[in-house]
Amino acid sequence: MYMLEHELARSRMDEMQAEAAAASRARRLYVAHRAARRAEQAVRRAARASAAVY
Repeated sequence: MYMLEHELARSRMDEMQAEAAAASRARRLYVAHRAARRAEQAVRRAARASAAVY
């Protein structure tokens, strides 16, 4: 019986670790997209400022 419980707990732990890894990947992707969007906005702002100077 103990082996069965141990195996069940281990399988559950593996599932939770996989979920945590997926969440971590999704979060990193979200942060990367946000940073890319900010960079694009900064480039546009710089282009507008540059155009206003000349």
